[in-house]
Amino acid sequence: MTGGATGPSPLPGLLDIAPYVGGESEIEGVERVIKLASNEGAFGPSPKAMQALRDTAGEVYRYPDGDSQKLRAALAAKHGIHMERIVVGAGSDDLITLLCRAYAGVDDEVLFTAHAFAMYPIYARGVRATLVAAPEDGITADVDNLLERAGENTKLLFLANPNNPTGTYLPVDEIRRLRAGLPDHVLLVLDAAYCEYVSRNDYEPGINLVDGSDNILMLRTFSKIYGLGGLRIGWCYGPEMVIDVLNRLRSPFNVSNSGQAAALAALGDDEFVEMSRKHNDACREWTTSALRKIGITVPDGVCNFVLARFAEEPGRNAEAADAFLRAKGIIVRRMGGYGLPDSLRISIGTDEEMKMVVDILTEFMGA
Repeated sequence: MTGGATGPSPLPGLLDIAPYVGGESEIEGVERVIKLASNEGAFGPSPKAMQALRDTAGEVYRYPDGDSQKLRAALAAKHGIHMERIVVGAGSDDLITLLCRAYAGVDDEVLFTAHAFAMYPIYARGVRATLVAAPEDGITADVDNLLERAGENTKLLFLANPNNPTGTYLPVDEIRRLRAGLPDHVLLVLDAAYCEYVSRNDYEPGINLVDGSDNILMLRTFSKIYGLGGLRIGWCYGPEMVIDVLNRLRSPFNVSNSGQAAALAALGDDEFVEMSRKHNDACREWTTSALRKIGITVPDGVCNFVLARFAEEPGRNAEAADAFLRAKGIIVRRMGGYGLPDSLRISIGTDEEMKMVVDILTEFMGA
């Protein structure tokens, strides 16, 4: 043997990927921890979903339906769309990586916005594509900047609408303008993970846009308003040719029996979803107003979180605020990795939890 490193070598560029770091759940030495870092539903899953999990516990030794037939049929009926143009995945992350593997590679470009969801560049790097981040208008996606950077080598454009972590969105007319201006070879992926929280009349999650185009795909998830993040269930709706490619590439049993059953039950619990939406609307607005009153900048948002922005002065910045919250047992999410070092993303929890956040930050700000 010769000296030096031995063993298999990964493909070039893979070791340059910074692994995604999820939100923390524990604070050493703190007994009661309130986790508001990962935009999980304030009330957890629907009671009907919980019952479905219990009912399927004895079937975990069985392989699941590899096509998620019942869930796809229910999604099609719920949204008035074509069942054969739906793919279910192990979270929308599963579908994002499939899209990158299917449509991008060396010398191809994957386009997204400056403050986009962190998994877009991670998965794009995984297929050795070139990353292109378009500047935003403040913290909102800018259609002109995206169109300016979409060229002959662009294969995918990922647009979270509304966006995590900024909470902002583009109205449907701007999405139509974006699609009209893109080259036909670019697949526009509309990530609508937070769409169930949006009640604006100028917003469209993507269904109607998909039906009118061969180059748009919509992503959705059961991890947010449905409260099933731990089961990993997402789905997409897209053109027949794209769906065919994803079905050829995906794993054969990519969603568990329990996950399919819980998602099916959650999808049918309209009362729970409406209760969650109403709570989120009221609690987000209350939290936004309360934080603004104590001197924290909070942009208008439409998701199940607020983006709290702090001054840069030592002792009063986002880092200090995060440490102060953690000392009181509250975990939120620092946004430095998203190019927003002045910001904390705070998920909307229960009324009690959000009052605690405001009280602690009021103490921190000396207001």
